[in-house]
Amino acid sequence: MNAHIPVRALGRYAAGDPGIAADVLWAMETHLEQCADCRSRLADASDGDSMALLATVWVKVEAAMSAAEPATVRRRWMPARSARWVTPVLVPWLVTTVLVVLVALGFDLAVAGRGVAPPSLVVLLAPVAPLLGVATAWTGRLDPAHELVVATARAGLGMVLRRTLVVLVVVIPVLTVAGWMVGASPARWLMPCLAFTAGALALGKVVGLPRAAWGLALLWATVVVGPSIVTARLPVLLTEAALPGWAALTVVVALVLLPRRSGYAELR
Repeated sequence: MNAHIPVRALGRYAAGDPGIAADVLWAMETHLEQCADCRSRLADASDGDSMALLATVWVKVEAAMSAAEPATVRRRWMPARSARWVTPVLVPWLVTTVLVVLVALGFDLAVAGRGVAPPSLVVLLAPVAPLLGVATAWTGRLDPAHELVVATARAGLGMVLRRTLVVLVVVIPVLTVAGWMVGASPARWLMPCLAFTAGALALGKVVGLPRAAWGLALLWATVVVGPSIVTARLPVLLTEAALPGWAALTVVVALVLLPRRSGYAELR
């Protein structure tokens, strides 16, 4: 990788700054394992006086720990390893997605109680519901550790797919329960949901993942959700007859996406 750890961040790491976020720390340590130049710069940043001071402090800390009662040791690598699967910025977007689904569910239940039968808002939103979370899986604007993550050997499509899987694992069960409550089978929206997710990942290699996800969501809302609410009719794209087409689209997009495994490592 051409990217290296910034001088200021390397200095904080050498000084043992406890304020470094877990995902940033994981990214820096992973990069140091692969980059001899950064390891050399780290050795230069840790001068003799600093090392002597750290050694003195460590002796005192060890003495205090031996005198104290055993306590639960916080394993720093656990939250750092989880950064491969989820970023801190992902959680608020997942909560927002769940709230949107709950609002749609409340609307459907309220309308059903009046004896009216328009298209289910849960079904209409389900295909693009995961895109809010998918948009944060690989973005430099929202993730403060993005540049460091890109510089690691583990960066790329594999990490994006893991983070996307986390989104689907959270969102799909919520949609399933909401659909069951309004009498809608997952067969109507699950395949479109996977197709939109794969499409966002494929387009994200060209225009950036946030733009791809938000653009597809806006397109679906404009072309399908809006007209369906106005006409009070379920769109053809969400009928069982359209499922083979969604399945074929998902396969085609996956075949386009997988060969270029290193594409996401090149995004900035």
